[in-house]
Amino acid sequence: MNLAEKFAVFFEKFNNADFVVTLVVSVIALAVLYYYLIKFLFANNAGAVVALFIFVMIISTCIVLLSEGVSNTFLLVVVAIFLVMVVALYSVEIKHIIWIRRNQRHLEARHVESRIYDEKKVQKCIAEIIKALQNMAKNDIGAIIVLANSNVPAQILDSGIMLDSDISSEIIESVFFPKTPLHDGAMIISGTKIVAAGCFLPLSQQIENIPKDLGTRHRAGVGVTETLDVVSIIVSEETGIISIARAGKISRYADLDALKRTLGRYYWQEIDR
Repeated sequence: MNLAEKFAVFFEKFNNADFVVTLVVSVIALAVLYYYLIKFLFANNAGAVVALFIFVMIISTCIVLLSEGVSNTFLLVVVAIFLVMVVALYSVEIKHIIWIRRNQRHLEARHVESRIYDEKKVQKCIAEIIKALQNMAKNDIGAIIVLANSNVPAQILDSGIMLDSDISSEIIESVFFPKTPLHDGAMIISGTKIVAAGCFLPLSQQIENIPKDLGTRHRAGVGVTETLDVVSIIVSEETGIISIARAGKISRYADLDALKRTLGRYYWQEIDR
């Protein structure tokens, strides 16, 4: 069967209402799938992968149209293989998106219980956290503080000690004081409360994105932001340098302005929620 005959047979099928409905539904479903797939790839700077996908689809379509004995199922197999490849390459980014969506739904469901913070209380929390960070940096005391929004999994919280205390620089510094039972773990802050301390965090698997001179504390600080919509602030025990991790990326040498921006953005987002 030549190409013209294939097209003739295809257009004859439009006389069948069931075929038309199936075709329309399939086209819409694939269009939505391709739209979100390409949007995700562009958002992760994967324009080359998008170009490869389009090229492969064009070649596959030509094979189906021009080759005898090759059915349309071949196209579905090609798409399935490509999707598996994308999931394998971008598993961390996909988990991060899933956690964000899940936490947004969770917060919407609990809007009645949402906490409202007045500006004075927010400014006090920001000041106390910054004071503690600067004191620990000055004295080369290592620390990880995770700014969360009720979205930290139970297994992370259960790995530490629940505190549920108000935020103060004294409490933060005492938790991370060397050789105390909780100093090696992370502190989880949610809103105006210190929820837990001494928590163990997942280590980052993207070792190439973390400078080689940074150790386990920084890998943990980055790792938790790869799968959760949180921000972590890390103080280096060796150098006293303060770093900020967000969405799997780390920024070092955070000064006072950077800390104020990060904490201000966090608390105003909490208020909006």
